[in-house]
Amino acid sequence: MAFLDKLFGSFSDKELKKIRPIADKVIALESEMAAKTDAELQAMTPALKERLANGETLDDILPEAFAVCREASWRVLGMKHFPVQIIGGIVLHRACIAEMQTGEGKTLVATLPVYLNALAGKGVHVVTVNDYLARRDSEWMGKLYRWLGLKVGLIVQGITNEQRHAAYNADITYGTNNEFGFDYLRDNMVVYKENMVQRGHFFAIVDEVDSILIDEARTPLIISGKGDDSSDLYQQADAFAKTLKMSKIVELDDKEDQDAQVDGDYVVDEKHKTATLTQSGVKKAEAYFHVENLADAANMTLAHHINQAIKARGVMQRDIDYVVRDGEVIIVDEFTGRLMIGRRYNEGLHQAIEAKEGVKVAAESKTLATITFQNYFRMYEKLAGMTGTAKTEADEFIEIYGLQIVTVPTNKPQLRKDEPDSVYKTVKGKYDAVVKQVAECHAKGQPVLVGTVSIEKSETLSKLLSRQGIKHNVLNAKNHEKEAEIVAQAGKKGAVTIATNMAGRGTDIMLGGNAEYMAKAQLRKEGFAEELIVEADGHGETDNEEILAARARFNELLAAHKAEIAKEAEEVRAAGGLYIIGTERHESRRIDNQLRGRSGRQGDPGASRFFLSLEDDLMRLFGGERVQSLMDTLGLDDETPIENKMITNTIESAQKKLEAQNFSTRKNVLQFDDVMNKQREIIYGQRRQVLNGEDLKDTLRTMMKDNIEGSVATFCAGDDSSAWDLAALRRHYLGWLTMDSDLHYEPEQLKSLKREDVSKFLLDRGTLILDGKEKKYGSNIMRELERMCLLRNVDTKWMDHIDAMDQLRQGIYLRSYGQRDPVVEYRLEGFEMFDAMIDNIKEDTVRMLLTIELKIQPQQQAPVVERTQVAKPTGDAATPGKNVKATSSSGPIKVEKIGRNDPCPCGSGLKWKKCTCKEYHPDL
Repeated sequence: MAFLDKLFGSFSDKELKKIRPIADKVIALESEMAAKTDAELQAMTPALKERLANGETLDDILPEAFAVCREASWRVLGMKHFPVQIIGGIVLHRACIAEMQTGEGKTLVATLPVYLNALAGKGVHVVTVNDYLARRDSEWMGKLYRWLGLKVGLIVQGITNEQRHAAYNADITYGTNNEFGFDYLRDNMVVYKENMVQRGHFFAIVDEVDSILIDEARTPLIISGKGDDSSDLYQQADAFAKTLKMSKIVELDDKEDQDAQVDGDYVVDEKHKTATLTQSGVKKAEAYFHVENLADAANMTLAHHINQAIKARGVMQRDIDYVVRDGEVIIVDEFTGRLMIGRRYNEGLHQAIEAKEGVKVAAESKTLATITFQNYFRMYEKLAGMTGTAKTEADEFIEIYGLQIVTVPTNKPQLRKDEPDSVYKTVKGKYDAVVKQVAECHAKGQPVLVGTVSIEKSETLSKLLSRQGIKHNVLNAKNHEKEAEIVAQAGKKGAVTIATNMAGRGTDIMLGGNAEYMAKAQLRKEGFAEELIVEADGHGETDNEEILAARARFNELLAAHKAEIAKEAEEVRAAGGLYIIGTERHESRRIDNQLRGRSGRQGDPGASRFFLSLEDDLMRLFGGERVQSLMDTLGLDDETPIENKMITNTIESAQKKLEAQNFSTRKNVLQFDDVMNKQREIIYGQRRQVLNGEDLKDTLRTMMKDNIEGSVATFCAGDDSSAWDLAALRRHYLGWLTMDSDLHYEPEQLKSLKREDVSKFLLDRGTLILDGKEKKYGSNIMRELERMCLLRNVDTKWMDHIDAMDQLRQGIYLRSYGQRDPVVEYRLEGFEMFDAMIDNIKEDTVRMLLTIELKIQPQQQAPVVERTQVAKPTGDAATPGKNVKATSSSGPIKVEKIGRNDPCPCGSGLKWKKCTCKEYHPDL
């Protein structure tokens, strides 16, 4: 493939040739747009919309729209797009991935295609990785869009349904992938159309597209309700797992080697991250839980809990896969090193880890709605993305999303020097070399960023640097709250920063330090409140005097710190720029490239090198023996590194294998979800028809007819009517279509009876009941009843179907032992289950509609008090004084002969003369 690209040019090269002339047209319009007044430039938005309405396409108006946006950006934001940024904008408009290096201004690049596509009036979604970036970009770039007459919306956690609805109705909507996905699912659970918030899926630009569409796509979005509580069983399974002996297997290719390595009760395969009970483990389980056969269908739940318990103990590692904080197990994203608060492992694995760690085991949840990111983002008519590292995942982007990658050239030449890997025999030798390299850079004032693959390893390296007296910062999932601040200052002179997985940190490392964060630190010293410091560099419109004062002070400090930094930045450049050290190769080359990409931004100098050992997981699991034998042959000791093309190729080959394996896993998950997706589209499509107010009267009567004919065909099979099971048919419909006296026939009647006669009898009965309800309640109420009955049954049955499909998927892999494709089997069986669910929906909806009765609440009426005019009470005895007749909702009340000192009949307990009730004191 690489040879053909060199010969004929890659897709990226060909696309850039087509794009450059368009970019030149945009640049050629610069002087024309600059000559326009603000009002004239702003008037271009309705003018361009009118051209679209008159039949021109987005491609036709692209040069003018881009030129308008570019000039407006200069006037509003003080930033004008570079030629390469215009190219990036065209790439995004053409529904491709723009691969742009760190610091090339992707946020500004997106404004061009966003503005252009927003003119179509269908809504543009800009998808970011977190709420902070969504809010920042919607305020910052929102100034530009609003100036040009467009509305901007923001979707973040905690906003109301009304705010979401307004945000989606805006021309441009910023938000996170999770919020967009969950809103789609929630929209398909509402009962009334006005509660839906999204209005369609026209065009989306995904920032950090590899992180969202590749890394996060491994886990589907799930809306859950409370399920069964089986916490005791998780704890029992964990207690049992503690008693077992674990055996690790590195390679599973050779069956004899595998058998030789198995000497425990369960086997952990590190490469594929699985744990499996051996024969001895199965026997121990049967003895421990007092069951005869663990493989029996009746023991499936127990077997599942045991399997999750051994996986929790054998595969999942604390401070690598998850952390425990405040009595809670929190997942660590293996690609970004961030804590994934609110996310849980599915299929009971999270509960198994909770039992292992001795924290409270949460109740299991029931899935109410689910979708994968792949299937959500494939709904968009047009999809595009931006990232600095996409090339290594090109096959997946093309196959799953149909997205081609175009590598956009940098604005300034790339000066970073990527040095060859240094490989050591042992981890100790590697760490010694890393510390030595850090000390060398530190001594000459060159900042260093050290990347590690886990919290545990970052803390180990931190201890080694502390022993050498090297001051440094550590960034991992345990202290991610200071993330942006630590990363921002990683480019200061002599700074040393250890970071776990630098992917997608979202903050530029600037040589000499980051003036924005220095200015904010000064605001804290000056006593500004934290909420004002957050707003100090915000872009939201405000007339709050405190915020405006904070922004004014921030801008003063920013200018002062920029001047200070300029000198230090030159010293750092002279020292060689930011030095990147990788302490281990990641499973994905893309993550290694992201770490490297932190250095050499916008033409800055820099360098990178990976320090590896034969004891690293990747080397140990993939081909470490060849390198080990080479080192032994050369007689190298622990302290001597080897730099060899063969080793680099071996490592890259291992990474490619793992990438292919991970792609295969994600593709497999997607193949299963594709089956569910087809079913989801049918169900959600039917729901939308109901929500759109379609008249369901004929639909439900057809459902009743289909159900009756199907049931009659089942109970009245064959031509011999005397063999028909009419009693079973009567029992089937008893209470909603039939009575005990129905469907009794004499032998002579049976001879001439036809199935059509039975169907007609039942259908006429059902029609009579429905017509009676329509007459009783009126057509408006009846239409609403039909709608509610259908929605209620669709939702209930769909939720049960999701669970059933999940159970099917868990066991379907066993079919492969019978030489059958699990995906094909899942598809066939899944659609059989789907058809059965549709039949159940029809029957239960008809039953509910035929049997439902409205309970009309009697209106509460205030008691009506009537009185006859008589003399007021005079004596203390019970002398006749006032005759009162009261009429209330419960009937008439007659009270006579009330004396001043008698208790008032209102029930207050007061004497009549002291009571102030109006019921028995009509004069008050």
